[in-house]
Amino acid sequence: MLITNHNQLQLEQLACQRGDKMLFADLDFCWKSGDFVQIEGHNGIGKTSLLRILAGLSSPFVGKVRWNNIDIRRNREEYQNSLLYLGHQAGIKPELTAWENLYFYQKVGACQQGAEVLWDILQIVGLLGREDLPTAQLSAGQQKRIALARLWISQAPLWILDEPFTAIDKQGVEVLTSLFEQHVAKGGIVILTSHQEVPSEILQKVRLENYKFLGN
Repeated sequence: MLITNHNQLQLEQLACQRGDKMLFADLDFCWKSGDFVQIEGHNGIGKTSLLRILAGLSSPFVGKVRWNNIDIRRNREEYQNSLLYLGHQAGIKPELTAWENLYFYQKVGACQQGAEVLWDILQIVGLLGREDLPTAQLSAGQQKRIALARLWISQAPLWILDEPFTAIDKQGVEVLTSLFEQHVAKGGIVILTSHQEVPSEILQKVRLENYKFLGN
C-alpha cells in the first residue's frame, strides 16, 4: 500500500457506549494525509475504545467511520491493508525470535525492503544481541519494542497506536516521535494515545472530555 497525499479518515457523529454508560458522543473529525493526532483524556473516558472503533475492531453505538469516503464496514479488506494498529498487547508470536517476528511481518506486509534492513531496525529499538532468543523469554518491555519495530517496515498509510511510549525511555520517545513526523511528512496519518508528553510541534490534540455524553 503506497502512501499518498490524498487519504482521509472521517468520523461522523461517532458515539461509544460501554454497558449502560455512554462514554462520548458527537465526534466529527476529518483527518487527512499529514495529520499527527493525539487522543487525550482521563482513564476510562474511552480512548482505547475509540481507537478500536477507528481500527474496525469494535462498532460505534452510533455514527460511522469512513476511509476515503467509504464506510470501513463496506470496505474492510482494503481498509485493513491501509492500516497498522498497535494495541496494548504486543501482538507478536512468542515462539519466534525477534528477527523472525519482523521477517514474518515484512513478508505479510509485502515490504519492498530486503531482510538485511531488519538488523538496522533491531539496533534502533535496542534488541540487537537478543535477536536469536524466543520472544517468550524476553521482558514485556522488550516484546513491546518488537511490536514497535513493525513501524519501520510498515507500508500502511494509517497508523493507529495505543500508548506506544509505554515502557520506553526518553530517548526512545524522541526516536519514535521523529519516526511519526517522518511518516506524516510523507503523507501518512498517525493517531495515538499517550500519557506522556509528545515532543512534537505539529501534534494536534483531541480531548475526549470535550465530547463526554451530558447524561453521564
